[in-house]
Amino acid sequence: MNSLNYLKNFSTVVVDTGDVTLIDKFLPEDVTTNPSLILNSWHLNQYKKIINKAIIYSKRKGMDEKNTINFIIRKLSIGIGVELLKKIPGYVSTEISAKFSFNKLQCIEEAKRIIEMYEEENIDKSRILIKLAATWEGIKASEELEKLNIKCNLTLLFSFAQAKACAESGVFLISPFVGRISDWYNIHYPTKLEFYNAKKDEGVRSVVKIFNYYKENGYKTIIMAASFRNIEQILELSGCDKLTISPILLDKLINSSKKIEKKLFSNSKVNMVRPKKLSRSNFLWEHNLDPMAVEKLSEGIRQFAEDQRKLEKIIISNFF
Repeated sequence: MNSLNYLKNFSTVVVDTGDVTLIDKFLPEDVTTNPSLILNSWHLNQYKKIINKAIIYSKRKGMDEKNTINFIIRKLSIGIGVELLKKIPGYVSTEISAKFSFNKLQCIEEAKRIIEMYEEENIDKSRILIKLAATWEGIKASEELEKLNIKCNLTLLFSFAQAKACAESGVFLISPFVGRISDWYNIHYPTKLEFYNAKKDEGVRSVVKIFNYYKENGYKTIIMAASFRNIEQILELSGCDKLTISPILLDKLINSSKKIEKKLFSNSKVNMVRPKKLSRSNFLWEHNLDPMAVEKLSEGIRQFAEDQRKLEKIIISNFF
């Protein structure tokens, strides 16, 4: 029995990829994608066919170039999601454009379009998670979408304020970014420890804090830890609701026979009274007090937006 199978006893394993060929290898429950992964997957033959079909459809509909490009990228994201769903029993996460991160209404409208396009492919919305950046506007868009039975995955989550606001808004799932938090602290507060200790890793500690807070207060929001840099981070969070892991680290788990122990446990005693909800101003203030979270959230949104622009340029140069 390999380490990945041990891990699956304690946490739902999710693979971070747009490559359907990897699904049979790792047998994950769910799959998540983002603009960076789509950028890295567009050249695969099955996805080129999707792009060509989208171009033909857009021309038939008489779309201008801007709307055509937006349509093609949306169609490509959904096409990847459809192919992945053929291989897994659970959810696929599809991310809306990062440029909508600070506009609640645009987040909602884009999410509805994505669901409609999945339904055109005979995929029920119950299998889709809409990925939104965990800005105040993204969180509140998710709150409205949940009322329409559209489940959301709030990504780029770095601060405890983001986690609290998501739980209070009834968000279905959050993705705290373990590795990116660790990266920031390693740069700004480098340690001279001879041996790495995952328990003291700031990314790991952030997820443990969120996990305990959610379970102690009876919040139903699922915690899916993401963005791992090493196996030790993963093992320290075994027992977290879900873990989304890159193919490189999944390979390491498969090739290891080390027995894994559960590290996170739900508290059987739940607080009778939940903490007071954050207002928008309180959320912004608490988030702003965490310089790491402010920097990494902004950086993540810019990065995903830049990857989308790169994809747009690729499509224009190769298909127009």
